[in-house]
Amino acid sequence: MADKTDKLPEQPEGKFYVDSQCIDCNLCRETAPDNFRRDDDGGYSYVYKQAENEEEEKLCQEALEACPVEAIGSDG
Repeated sequence: MADKTDKLPEQPEGKFYVDSQCIDCNLCRETAPDNFRRDDDGGYSYVYKQAENEEEEKLCQEALEACPVEAIGSDG
């Protein structure tokens, strides 16, 4: 399970976040490309933009549930 005290720094405040367990597998970026981005220098994914509508919310939740290392968390 993702640790909200270990959130990666460049993420906007909001429901979804990625912690330092991320292995940069690309699953979240493929699932919710409008909301997740890759940090090329750090080699990990992070929440670029919080979900702004029902469809984005659904895709972010799908990415959270499919994350192989449970690095995506939700505060809501």
